[in-house]
Amino acid sequence: MDTIQIVSPAFPMTAVAGAVANLTESRTQLVKGIGKIGALISGYALALNQAFDLVDNQGEVTTKWYDLKGKLKAGVKGERANFSTDMTQAGYSKSTIDVYWQRVKEASGYVTAGNRVKAGATDVDAKTLAELKTMVNRIFKAEEEGVTCEASEIKHLLIDAYTALGGNDSDLG
Repeated sequence: MDTIQIVSPAFPMTAVAGAVANLTESRTQLVKGIGKIGALISGYALALNQAFDLVDNQGEVTTKWYDLKGKLKAGVKGERANFSTDMTQAGYSKSTIDVYWQRVKEASGYVTAGNRVKAGATDVDAKTLAELKTMVNRIFKAEEEGVTCEASEIKHLLIDAYTALGGNDSDLG
């Protein structure tokens, strides 16, 4: 019969239980705090909107604070400087300050370049159709030049995808 030896941890089990409880409490506080950060950012964004958005006689916003130009932007620049100073004094780095300022802008309605719809932008299907045509024509050209490629084996699948998206197979090759 084999003997099994149980080795206890280097520290008492109460320390393990305490560490787990501390971890759980820390995580709970972090999750609660994250919600507060969002609310604080939204509150600051609202204050910036109220202070700096340009409005017409009916109270409709004509220019958001983050779109102001020239002399009209002076107040926003001053507030940005105050924000940076306060964050720096609190011990935050420039990159952290920039991230939070961006989050405030987005909470005010700013749409980042990556999320902005561009004038004349093609939709996904049209762009995919154009890319499929380019790929199929590249394969045709390679075949005409006598180059063997593995892509020739799937050319028919690409052509099927091209026609399924509305392309005319007579436009290929």
